[in-house]
Amino acid sequence: MKSIGILGAGHIGGAIAMRLGAKGIAATIANSRGPETLADLVAKAGPSITAGTREEAASKDIVFLAINWAKIEGALTGLPPWNGRIVIDTNNPMQPPPLPAYDIGGRASTAVVQAWAKGARVVKAFNHHYYVNLEKEPDAEGGRRVLFFAGDDAHAKADVAALIDQLGFHGIDMGDVERGSRTFQTPDGPLIAFDLVRFG
Repeated sequence: MKSIGILGAGHIGGAIAMRLGAKGIAATIANSRGPETLADLVAKAGPSITAGTREEAASKDIVFLAINWAKIEGALTGLPPWNGRIVIDTNNPMQPPPLPAYDIGGRASTAVVQAWAKGARVVKAFNHHYYVNLEKEPDAEGGRRVLFFAGDDAHAKADVAALIDQLGFHGIDMGDVERGSRTFQTPDGPLIAFDLVRFG
């Protein structure tokens, strides 16, 4: 099984840790303040979740990137080469309300993350839900909550799709970064913030 790291322990990173922990899936989570500040979170998430350094979390086969947009580039600076490992981009280029979105020159935000995480295979996912929906059980009213994903590497997307399924969500492949990821990129993506459920 592929090893998993989480960079960022805010609402999204914490929710992902909770979902992984609920399934007993091992993961290392890190923040900017140090492992000792994550004791409460890892205790709540369960024994499969451990706190680590930024370097430890970033060394895993699959790394969730769940960091405030303004801090992403800095957080990725100085890490060892990615060498084709998978980065799951859970981010959107948003400032806290009521401030507007960051101006990224009309680019797909995941394309910007790809440029910052050179050598990684980047897949956008886990970003279109409000974090409280990620904290909930994925099964809802007899169905499974939908998670969109998009990326340019078919093998990386297959690995992310398998993880989404293992967590109990229903993944939908939206295509590539340039076109597909924009459909669920905040603030303009038409699929952002919908809590969709697949039945059957």
